[in-house]
Amino acid sequence: MHSNWREKCGVFGVFAPDEDVARITFYGIYALQHRGQESAGIATGDGRGIHVRTGMGLVSQVFDENDLPFLPGFVAIGHTRYSTTGSTRAENAQPVYVEGEHGPLALGHNGNLINAQLLHDDLEDHGYEFKSSTDTEVIAQMLASAPGAGWPERITNVMKSIQGAYCLVAVTPRELIAMRDPYGIRPLCLGRLNGTGWVIASETCALDHLGAEFEREIAPGEAVVIDRSGVSSFQAVEAQRSALCVFEYIYFARPDSVIRDKLLYPTRMGMGRELARQSPVEADMVIGVPDSAIAAAIGYAHESGIPYGEGLVKNRYVGRTFIQPDQRLRDQGVYLKFNPMKQVIAGKRLVVVDDSIVRGTTTPKVVEMLRKAGAAEVHMRICAPPIKNPCHFGIDMATQWELIASGKSVEEIRQHIGADSLSYLKIEGLMRAVEQPRDSFCTACFTGEYPMPVQLQMDKLVFERVGRGGKREPVGAAWTWERDRH
Repeated sequence: MHSNWREKCGVFGVFAPDEDVARITFYGIYALQHRGQESAGIATGDGRGIHVRTGMGLVSQVFDENDLPFLPGFVAIGHTRYSTTGSTRAENAQPVYVEGEHGPLALGHNGNLINAQLLHDDLEDHGYEFKSSTDTEVIAQMLASAPGAGWPERITNVMKSIQGAYCLVAVTPRELIAMRDPYGIRPLCLGRLNGTGWVIASETCALDHLGAEFEREIAPGEAVVIDRSGVSSFQAVEAQRSALCVFEYIYFARPDSVIRDKLLYPTRMGMGRELARQSPVEADMVIGVPDSAIAAAIGYAHESGIPYGEGLVKNRYVGRTFIQPDQRLRDQGVYLKFNPMKQVIAGKRLVVVDDSIVRGTTTPKVVEMLRKAGAAEVHMRICAPPIKNPCHFGIDMATQWELIASGKSVEEIRQHIGADSLSYLKIEGLMRAVEQPRDSFCTACFTGEYPMPVQLQMDKLVFERVGRGGKREPVGAAWTWERDRH
């Protein structure tokens, strides 16, 4: 059950001189709301400067019609956020605005840097001051003052220095910039808007809502600069082995998005079909835990021949308000989020399909709720293999000791959640469902095999900067300075 996850962020950018870019960006991040519900922001460039508005809450809570006149321009970026690096505070809302040697710049980030602290400390040593605790501000400060005669050289210098998962959108007064990490861990795509404009987005569903035409995905290690002369793209750093986060397919991305030329909805149905083949059980009804497991539940029902039904109704607005429940309502827990339909499930043997079990705190409550509603049996079927390792690339997936599968067997987890049976989709079945090679994904949360080193060896990370008098000095971050910046 994914309710405890902090699910990364959504990024959006648009260059469209003939359009209301603030309004377009509002609807772009509105379409990406599922990728983050903690804060939202928009930054626009009008040729002279940058205008930024950010706030805590949903896109619709942060912005209204009165905000748009304060966001003029022809180029814009937007961001919707859950915290990964950096706590839940208003100053950590994005886009982050900075002023550097190359002028003002605003930047939004989806992902997580694994060398952010090293870079932050080095920048501080050179006199930079930080207003937030995010790795996004680290990247923004670097990009705004990066060595190089133009944006391609500056971007390349930055991308050679930052390590981890990142999809970045940045806006200057005149340009839109996008960057994707060399492993392609997070999705990012390019679209055409009304023949003259360009759009960058985390997912294709944002393009669909705007009537934009999908052009292509941004390649791993690629950077794109868009200005009045058009789109300029280049391979800023060498692409590594592809390592798209497999949870984009299981849960994160919307089912109507296309990633690697595949619509996610039938892919999720395929996960359900694989579960039915792998773990059949005699039952009367298949239900999915709303919303992300519905397609998989339908796939399970089709393959097994067991009727599909809607046994749980989700209140989609729980957790999307500034008004917190009091202790009595908090004790109700999952009952605030889901409501079982007793007349539908009473007396029935249920197959309950869900996308994942992380900490094992919510699933027992769902099982208990279904039993109280009269379910005769509850058989849990999970679309993801057991999650045994934490994510270092932008998903707040708990520390290892909090992950229930890292310390318990499947049978022990079944007993913990109170189900009559429990089965996780095997990684081989997951790969058959996505119809792509296993080594083209990051599956580290299942296997512990990370696509890049995540425990930085400080004694091996020795880089140089040019200090006072031209003397080369070692620093603890991958960043070479052209001149002393004190």
